[in-house]
Amino acid sequence: MTTASSVTAVHADWFAERYHTLLDNLELVIRGKTEVLELALCCLFAEGHLLIEDVPGVGKTSIAKALATSIDASWHRVQFTPDLLPSDITGVSIWDQRDQRFEFHHGPIFAHLILGDEINRASPKTQSALLEVMEERQVTVDGVSYPVPRPFLVIATQNPIDMDGTYRLPEAQLDRFLMRIHVGYPDAGAEAEILDQRALGGVAPTIGSVLDAAQVEHMIQVAANVHVDPAISRYVVALARATRGRPEIRLGLSTRGALALVRAAQARAIAARRSYVVPQDVKAIAAAVIGHRILLTTEAEVEGRRLADVIDAVLAEVPVPVEA
Repeated sequence: MTTASSVTAVHADWFAERYHTLLDNLELVIRGKTEVLELALCCLFAEGHLLIEDVPGVGKTSIAKALATSIDASWHRVQFTPDLLPSDITGVSIWDQRDQRFEFHHGPIFAHLILGDEINRASPKTQSALLEVMEERQVTVDGVSYPVPRPFLVIATQNPIDMDGTYRLPEAQLDRFLMRIHVGYPDAGAEAEILDQRALGGVAPTIGSVLDAAQVEHMIQVAANVHVDPAISRYVVALARATRGRPEIRLGLSTRGALALVRAAQARAIAARRSYVVPQDVKAIAAAVIGHRILLTTEAEVEGRRLADVIDAVLAEVPVPVEA
């Protein structure tokens, strides 16, 4: 594999320093979840959207709020409920009697970061209002398109346990999220530290911004220029095709999913101060990128097959390219 790239060692060092500054800032309030935070940052710098799915009380919203606070940029939080309307998110045109024309009033979607809490509690019609803006980064109302700011990131949370009053996200909506991650419970040491810190009326530490929107946008551009060797591209294609050919999978990884895998791997590579992608970058983020894009057959689900195990099997079976 060659390592020619328009991204130099200087670019990689510049990116990595700011990446780790942001990561350190997040870890001031999110304890014991370095791997989860690294995935979230890879998603941000790959210019993708993030779905955080887990049980209540493990810090889903805290991660989203900490990331928004760490970046000096506009952000809005939207609490998704069954009665939320599409116009409550995108905005609405209102007739201005004085000027005798319709005036568009921007909704909360017009911000750099959107925190969508419990997205699966909104109706399918409201969920679909996010499709265009997540993919095209614009909102069309009454035939007029309005671009959202750049960078633009949607961080949505959902609880997979309490399904009463929820609406399952369709595959087309899930595919707009570059990653789906699970937080999980902290380890015993981190959990004890959290309890000690909050005991006797203690409060959670506060953090400030360490990057601004312009820096994040530039980091996204740098990450997109990280070199991807043709052998890596063929490896990703082989992974995608392997998911389409397994008998226990009824919906394999799409071409868009394969592209998402490459973009996330580029972000992970430069965070590690490399100007080129290696196979380990792909394998490290594969579960977060692939997991919500493939579906098991009914027979596999009845047999108790776990999606994570199937993904691990695919990664184990597909030969890893070696450096020439």
